Amino acid sequence: MSRLSRQSLFLSFLLQFLLQLPWSSHALKQSEPPTKLYIVYLGERRHDDADLVTDSHHDILASVLGSKEAALESIVYSYRYSFSGFAARLTKAQASIIQGLPDVVSVRENHIHQLHTSRSWDFLGMDYRQPNGLLAKAKYGEDIIIGVLDTGITPESPSFTDDGYGPPPSKWKGICQVGPSFEAKSCNRKLIGARWYIDDDTLSSMSKNEILSPRDVEGHGTHTASTAGGNIVHNASILGLATGTVRGGAPRARVAMYKICWSGSGCSAAVQLKALDDAVYDGVDVLSLSLGSPLEDLGTLHVVAKGIPVVYSAGNDGPIAQTVENSSPWLLTVAAATMDRSFPVVITLGDNHKFVAQSFVLSRQTTSQFSEIQVFEGDDCNADNINSTVKGKTVFCFGTKLDPEPDINSIIKVTGDKGGTGVIMPKYNTDTLLQDGPLTLPIPFVVVDYEIAYRIYQYTKYENDGTAKVKISLTQTTIGKVTAPKVAAFSSRGPSSIYPGVIKPDIAAVGVTILAAAPKDFIDLGIPYHFESGTSMACPHVSGIVAVLKSLHPEWSPAALKSAIMTTALTYDNDGMPIQANGRVQKIADPFDYGAGFINPNMAADPGLIYDISASDYLKFFNCMGGLGSGDNCTTVKGSLADLNLPSIAIPNLKTFQVTTRTVTNVGQANAVYKAFLQPPVGIEMAVEPPVLVFSKDRKVQSFKVTFKVTRRPIQGDYRFGSLAWHDGGNHWVRIPIAVRIVIEEIYSKIS
Repeated sequence: MSRLSRQSLFLSFLLQFLLQLPWSSHALKQSEPPTKLYIVYLGERRHDDADLVTDSHHDILASVLGSKEAALESIVYSYRYSFSGFAARLTKAQASIIQGLPDVVSVRENHIHQLHTSRSWDFLGMDYRQPNGLLAKAKYGEDIIIGVLDTGITPESPSFTDDGYGPPPSKWKGICQVGPSFEAKSCNRKLIGARWYIDDDTLSSMSKNEILSPRDVEGHGTHTASTAGGNIVHNASILGLATGTVRGGAPRARVAMYKICWSGSGCSAAVQLKALDDAVYDGVDVLSLSLGSPLEDLGTLHVVAKGIPVVYSAGNDGPIAQTVENSSPWLLTVAAATMDRSFPVVITLGDNHKFVAQSFVLSRQTTSQFSEIQVFEGDDCNADNINSTVKGKTVFCFGTKLDPEPDINSIIKVTGDKGGTGVIMPKYNTDTLLQDGPLTLPIPFVVVDYEIAYRIYQYTKYENDGTAKVKISLTQTTIGKVTAPKVAAFSSRGPSSIYPGVIKPDIAAVGVTILAAAPKDFIDLGIPYHFESGTSMACPHVSGIVAVLKSLHPEWSPAALKSAIMTTALTYDNDGMPIQANGRVQKIADPFDYGAGFINPNMAADPGLIYDISASDYLKFFNCMGGLGSGDNCTTVKGSLADLNLPSIAIPNLKTFQVTTRTVTNVGQANAVYKAFLQPPVGIEMAVEPPVLVFSKDRKVQSFKVTFKVTRRPIQGDYRFGSLAWHDGGNHWVRIPIAVRIVIEEIYSKIS
């Protein structure tokens, strides 16, 4: 299903849902309110009619307070969609009486939750409330200009209001290009510029819903721009899920949108180059591009040479090897990873066994009642086999290996049309599902792993009375109890097919179930923020962090910023274990999954040493662009890629030994001594000369050589991984990843 059709379906269901909501509040009437607000929880809904649920709440209160009028004055909120309960102002004695009523599960005094970011930025350690934290030191990215090349922008979003902003920075030369549904006043002191670009090919193939202006129809550009540089907006959620504070990585940055991507026709390389050119002229400080193709973009080299960091997404074709895009060495290429937030759904079987899955299930999609299970095994699980017998039942697709996977959308649609109550199906992981998709569905769709699927199947097979039943709960939001990060299954993997002498991607950041700004159609329905997943969502997280680092260190080059991010990256998760990479088989992540690791912005602000590269050094390798260079290392007469001063080392064809050189610059304490710590790839002997680097006020830059030597003959054709870290005995660990492939004899394909 296309993004646009999925969005239209979502809006259709959302409109039906919102029309049922009680927008009038039960305001308190009495002049002297009771002393405390209590939450009374009654468990699952006991009525299908939401109004009956509210009436039952009033009846409970009236039985204690003495009259319906008193109940109406006391009640503040009535919870009637996801569960049954209410909040009311009560005395302690009244609360105690209600606690003793037979239908009451619990009564507790209200307390104030501290706001969470809709989680990604808190998970990254960038708490905007810390007066001495990274964001405060960087003045929240004040006046850094983030240029976004994408599908356009939604100026009405709260993420782009300009309250409290002064005029744009004096260096800004950009424009606000108008068009239908986008006036000159659509830009402001936050959204300081907007341009749109289109060519004849794009014009002839784009969706009829598109608008020839910077207006965002798809929502992708609005989402990414708000993630990179959107305002701090409190109390955001989507239909009550992921409630918290949303913001960009640099919430006081200015935003400029360059609309180069159009629904139905993609992003023209020609207009992309024009937009890059304009962005340099306009005065942007950082460029964020959540797009790409298998081929390389010539324009970015010149942008970086002008001192502007360019951040790109790695692509969504994982976990297959050699799928990473945007792999030029001067780019900062971002993989996607999960965060420590989950959306658990409880599956309860008729024998009271319970299993936890991940999905989005809303009250309009389910009654949370038991229904009979109808099993479809293996190839029988398809839309053609689903008929009227599923009415009132939950469809359960079972197979020890559903490969290729069934057409999920058609199965869900037909099940709903035939009166089914839900669909349960095994799948390898949920990384690709946790976005808006499940919210658009008329019935619950819940994915389980194959172990749970087998246990459900065993229950259906051996149920004594022959009628197996299941109940699907509503989704909850859980934070901090989930192992993370993990590299997302969809995130494209290295090695690069164009630059095998470069480790790509460079870094990983959160990119699964990101809540960020929505397009106008959503806003009109009262839904200003929505979920998206992809490396497109990971990319602007890094762009925002680059903006913050650039605010702290305006003198740093794009290579220095990239080095600081890579050399301080995390390789362990929040449980202290090596980061895992999701896929059909979960494994320990390696540099082709996540580059140097998972981004750690607080450490990146003070990296100790940096691997810097001048624009002239990059330009030496211009002939490597687009794979024009020769050899696996893209070696040309203008230099060897192996010796480009990258914060990583990749040797795709080590035969016996190879020596490479790197140079580091001390940006920490003037007098420092760093010692080398090596983790050689298996079968490789590594040596560093010198093994100790001594820095002083007059000696800030030092070079060293790394020698790789084959010590034994392992199976050829496979990469092996290691690392080199410099440690000053204090807080600075400056680590770079290493990937080496031994090729002693050309006896078979290197990817076999």
